[in-house]
Amino acid sequence: MNPLERAGARPGPAFEVTFDGRPIEALPGRTVAAVLWAAGITSWRTTRGEGRPRGVFCGIGVCFDCLVTVNGRPGQRACLVPARPGDVIRTEEGTGRAH
Repeated sequence: MNPLERAGARPGPAFEVTFDGRPIEALPGRTVAAVLWAAGITSWRTTRGEGRPRGVFCGIGVCFDCLVTVNGRPGQRACLVPARPGDVIRTEEGTGRAH
């Protein structure tokens, strides 16, 4: 039994976002990080110095490991930004250069 079934949750209908041009299904109420995780994507930024992959570290908006560009706005913390229908999400290099 998955957590949604266990809680008896009935989220609204799924919608689509894109990540680096790839369509991804999202459920209402999820953050960008949760949507990416659910799609099997665990890394969406690289570090400035050595280009090492990063994703969610703290999950509560304290660190800056989960930065993404959302709808052209770089430096968004994926763990805090709610996903919205049609969002265009892109990976980042270092501290804010979308690629």
